[in-house]
Amino acid sequence: MTEPPQPPNQPPTPSGYGHLPGPPQQGYGYPQQGENPYAQQPAHGQQQPYPQQPPTVPAYPAHGLQPPAPGAPGMPPKKKLTLLVAASVAAVLVLGGVGYAAFGGDEDPQQPVAQESGDAKPSASPSVDMGDGSGPGGNQQTDLNAGRKQGEDKVLWLKTTKIDGPGAGVATKGQWVVGDTVAKTVGKTIKGYAAADGKERWTITFPAEICGMTRRTTDDGKTVVMYADGPSETANCNQIRMVDLKTGKEGWSKEVAKESAFDMFLDPSLAMTGDIVTVNRLTRATAFKISTGEKLFGSPSEGCVPGAYAAGSGKLIGIATCNDADMTVEVQDADPATGKKTWTYRLPKGWKVSRVYSLDPIVLHLTNASSKENSVVVLGPDGKQRTTLSGEGNFSTECSASHDDSLQGCATAVVDAGTLYLPTKAAIGKANEIVAFDLATGKAKWRVPAGEGRTLEPLKAANGQLIAYRTAEADRGGEVLSIPADGSTPTALLRHPSGPSAPIESSFYSPQVDYADGRFFISTSRLLAQDKDEKLLMVFGK
Repeated sequence: MTEPPQPPNQPPTPSGYGHLPGPPQQGYGYPQQGENPYAQQPAHGQQQPYPQQPPTVPAYPAHGLQPPAPGAPGMPPKKKLTLLVAASVAAVLVLGGVGYAAFGGDEDPQQPVAQESGDAKPSASPSVDMGDGSGPGGNQQTDLNAGRKQGEDKVLWLKTTKIDGPGAGVATKGQWVVGDTVAKTVGKTIKGYAAADGKERWTITFPAEICGMTRRTTDDGKTVVMYADGPSETANCNQIRMVDLKTGKEGWSKEVAKESAFDMFLDPSLAMTGDIVTVNRLTRATAFKISTGEKLFGSPSEGCVPGAYAAGSGKLIGIATCNDADMTVEVQDADPATGKKTWTYRLPKGWKVSRVYSLDPIVLHLTNASSKENSVVVLGPDGKQRTTLSGEGNFSTECSASHDDSLQGCATAVVDAGTLYLPTKAAIGKANEIVAFDLATGKAKWRVPAGEGRTLEPLKAANGQLIAYRTAEADRGGEVLSIPADGSTPTALLRHPSGPSAPIESSFYSPQVDYADGRFFISTSRLLAQDKDEKLLMVFGK
């Protein structure tokens, strides 16, 4: 297979790491129905139990990302590549079969009892607050911490909700942990809850459905949310509002104006850094000041036009489509105040940017739909290609069960201190692993297996350590692990109970997860909204 032609004045094109095997087969089953009603997940379209991937998302087998030297041959022959990919999958399975030793701890004899009500206000004992502070009030009891084993921690509280909505359900993608408050979106509202006990603190109601958000906040807990300009299904997602997630106060609101006749607000997304937020959509992007709502700049009307910006570490980069015969994609460094570009990185024909993993350094996941190739490249501060990642495994731009098509939607790809942590994908019921890549060399530094039949997802990295979530299963609670910088034996920060709470934790739909101040938060991304109690948000701690 030959390398794609090079654009002028660019480094060699990174080789793709493997061929797309095509989308996984349809027909994953629904979660098993249990005695606990909040563990049940009624059928909704092709909904499937976490942590399986949505059926339409392809996997990207990774091998040989290192770009060839000038004049060197391109990819290895297909037969060799197939053997290498097969070997890498086998390695994942072998490594994945090695489980961690059990993590011990002091057994807490206290067995709090959570009670489920038959209405929209779940109640609980003081030991496990279900979230509304109403106290015991239901006849049916579920002890969420029943039968805790030695060393297991607790369910702090479970928030459920009962709403009636359209047949497609109600989106609940937003989740933020700000100080001692966790905020969650449901339809056209955001509610803030006390992180310690789940008591409701405030509610913000928007005029119409929330349709766009970013997981980021400012240092003082503010964010920007998009909502529709009306209640109809054909409404435009073009309204934005600043909200203070610490206090539940609303700030400025405004409509994002079209910048051309072809400017369409299809599946828009937001990117934030510092006091800047960009509204990204199909062909244009607009930047605003978070503190005041002042428009800073929009996409240029000609040349290579950014349809989206990625933001972080006080930096912006635009992903632009050029007005040429090949619709070439160009990465542009952008001044956060003016949008003016200082350098460009032109991709070869047919290549696009699927994900931006980091902006300091700049780490891009590139894909070529025609040749079914992938590559992860690192750019220097001048926009020059510095390294290309090389490693065996089965990776995807999806990265987690919560599918998000925005540039920075891969929540489980973590970059810190010159290292990229990526989870591999594994067949259902098989183990995956986390691979740490050295961004200076492009080589894999270490691999940590999840353990037999388990799945590991990176959450965040700081101070040389990676925090990861070992996802729950119907009969086993999840765990929050700290993995040392050298990839040695992880330490359990939290071990979630394996009793009645495990089937609840394991069946959240496309869950949003956070770990902050010793607590783990997990919530659903969509409610069926069939006028029945459904699990919304669950919190674990000591």
